[in-house]
Amino acid sequence: MTPIDYGVMLAYFGLVIAIGVHFGRQQKDASDYFLGRHTLPWWAVMLSVVATETSALTVISVPGIAARGDFTFLQLSFGYLIGRIGVAAWLLPGYFAGEQETAYVRLEHRFGVATRRSAAGIFMGIRAVGDSVRVFATAIPLAIILQAQLGSSEPIRRYVVVAILVVGIVTLLYTLLGGIKAVVWVDVVQLGIYVLGGIATIVVAASLVGGLGAIVDRAMDAGKLTTFNWPVSFTTPYSFLGAVLGGALLSAASHGTDHLIVQRLLATRSLRAARRALIGSGILVITQFALFLFVGTALWAAGADDLSRSSDQLYPRFVLSDLPTGLAGVVVAGLLAAAMSTVSSSLNSLASATTHDFYAPLTKTKDPEQLLRFGRKATVGWAAVLVGIALPFRSTEQPVVEIALSVASITYGSLLGTYILSALPRVRQRDVIAAMSLAALMMVVIVLVNPPPFTGLAWPWYVPLGTTLTLAIGLLASTVPQRTRLA
Repeated sequence: MTPIDYGVMLAYFGLVIAIGVHFGRQQKDASDYFLGRHTLPWWAVMLSVVATETSALTVISVPGIAARGDFTFLQLSFGYLIGRIGVAAWLLPGYFAGEQETAYVRLEHRFGVATRRSAAGIFMGIRAVGDSVRVFATAIPLAIILQAQLGSSEPIRRYVVVAILVVGIVTLLYTLLGGIKAVVWVDVVQLGIYVLGGIATIVVAASLVGGLGAIVDRAMDAGKLTTFNWPVSFTTPYSFLGAVLGGALLSAASHGTDHLIVQRLLATRSLRAARRALIGSGILVITQFALFLFVGTALWAAGADDLSRSSDQLYPRFVLSDLPTGLAGVVVAGLLAAAMSTVSSSLNSLASATTHDFYAPLTKTKDPEQLLRFGRKATVGWAAVLVGIALPFRSTEQPVVEIALSVASITYGSLLGTYILSALPRVRQRDVIAAMSLAALMMVVIVLVNPPPFTGLAWPWYVPLGTTLTLAIGLLASTVPQRTRLA
């Protein structure tokens, strides 16, 4: 990379911090900081949702999946759209019934405060771990740059540590200053940058092999454009049924029960606007997944797949070695943008849940300025947690996008099952807390230990399994009669 490329990257960092400063001047209270006073346009929220769920995992990891596989990963996105339609129809109306600061207020209305705090606690714990993986993924391209520019033979791991700290600090600055408005509008900019980078990479790769037609011809001959894998399988990650069903329930959980996304939808002006943002994001995600899968196919066709390295390093290394001056800086900025969009969203949503689901009820405070001050302190605290968990993480042969989605799936089934149980009148608070907690614990064992008969279970089945366990435990617990106290 040249000084021009570094100038592009520094300009990008300056831009996002400036956006944070701009919106920070307009903030008056916690409603502004966490929900933007419900004034954000639906199209900006739609783009922000896509940027948030994309993260560096998609931009870095998905091309590697396609380069060493095919397009069957795309089946997940079809399920994502189905899940969003379900959330828009059945869950979103409840979020716009009265004033709700977080996704878990409605559980308090149905069951009680203990259920709300249990759900919020599960969200915060697993979100912190999952997004720490995203912080680590972000550090990969920046670490590669540092190692290449210094001409060092030191292990890349040392540069990853520096990169994690840089990304964490920059992301914290604009999130801390600007709140949800800064997060959303920076997301809009970031989405445009990394999509532009993906398109530019395809153009450069095509120029090396004789055009787009040559890439398509080679890929078709090798079977790398295969999209549908029809046989039913519980061990193949991307069989059609597993990918679509798993993708639908994963999307329903992440976009209907995870405050990271629900917070954005609550920041829109109305239920109708939130529905447009949510369903529109599902259509865009299909397009985006297809784009970055084709990026990986183009890199494979150009002979850029170095099998001696992990698939997650394929795209960043091609950017550094083959893209022209200036463009490389734009693409690297796009890679960093993709990651920072998710990390900033995570910081704001974690701080929001901490403030509204724990601090405000426990301290009995309703002072909006006091909540704003605490919310900013919580943002700093969660930034330290994410960076702290990311630092000891190590590269693996499994793409980081699969690792992060597997971690998130540990509790998504529990949360989704909890919301389904809330529709059943006979289910009590003690039943739903037991179901949520036990199912999450069982999924930790299933995902991390893989005991029989779950050995080799493909990760898209985790959310369906977790949802089923939650429903079964909750319904079983509801048959146990309540003990009556003797006077």
